Amino acid sequence: MIRGRNAAHRLATRLRTLRRLAASVFALAVLGAGASLAAPAAQAASLDVREIQVQPRHTYSYTCADGKTFKVTYINGSNGQSFALVPVGGRRLLFVGVIAASGVKYVADRYTWWTKGPGADLYDDMSEASPKPVVSGCATIMR
Repeated sequence: MIRGRNAAHRLATRLRTLRRLAASVFALAVLGAGASLAAPAAQAASLDVREIQVQPRHTYSYTCADGKTFKVTYINGSNGQSFALVPVGGRRLLFVGVIAASGVKYVADRYTWWTKGPGADLYDDMSEASPKPVVSGCATIMR
């Protein structure tokens, strides 16, 4: 049984390393592709990647089991890529869509934002071998 746990832990560690590497490669590609970050003092930074044409953004409000509420903006590229701007620890991170067995999974830095229908959970992939949600039971607020 210990051998199985060690193998699972090694696999989880390798997956976290690959996610961080993929996020770093994406950031370097964006910066090297002529992206511009312009941040006037009172406005948020804008990101423009000319090689990726995006469809209209969609912003949804979420409320979670712990009472937290926040907004997530989804950006879909015409090339099939998808992104999500998710607030984590007082800052907005750009998450990149990755393959998922079910739902839609986005990763950024050490975090995973995983949506399934109107529900979603945020995971800190560095927290333990089998990460538990940092924020769970989130649901889209329907108006």
